[in-house]
Amino acid sequence: MSAGASKPIASNPGPTRVDPALVARCQSGNPAAQQELYEACMPRVYRLATRLVGPQDAADVTQTIFLQAFSRLDQFQGAARFETWLYRLAVNEALQFLRRQKRYRSVPLETEPSANRDRSCLALEARELLDLAFAQIDPDLRAIFLLRESEQMSYEEIAQTLEIPAGTVGSRLNRARKQLQSVLSRLGWAP
Repeated sequence: MSAGASKPIASNPGPTRVDPALVARCQSGNPAAQQELYEACMPRVYRLATRLVGPQDAADVTQTIFLQAFSRLDQFQGAARFETWLYRLAVNEALQFLRRQKRYRSVPLETEPSANRDRSCLALEARELLDLAFAQIDPDLRAIFLLRESEQMSYEEIAQTLEIPAGTVGSRLNRARKQLQSVLSRLGWAP
């Protein structure tokens, strides 16, 4: 690649793979290993938390997830991938947070009519519309949708993460897509 060429950025890298030896060092109480594990996993956990609970609460929920993960690290037996175990903690904590808050976030959609909106403005509006729609679908369905579409997990990995049958993943994913499409239609989105 030439010095002037920019490196392509992956829009959605594959799932993080944590080395089992790193997890073992964390389980033995090695602070440097815990920092390394946190740095390796935090961006994906934060992104998942942001999509599940919203950006205003994602940092707090992410912190709680990692506090729980490190306090329960001795419970990780290695039967599944570490990431699956961590995502299970993350989804459970995010759903518990939403239940404690007893709220679904909804923000009125405000748009300014303009004939000359630029492409970046339209992309931002589409992203805001999608975030608004996500906030209105069932949190359990939102979790399945995000694990599949955002985290690119397989049905089997999602089933392990959420401790549900693999066949249930497919049916709930379909329901999530239908709910999301319905909410987007109500909000005025047209494909």
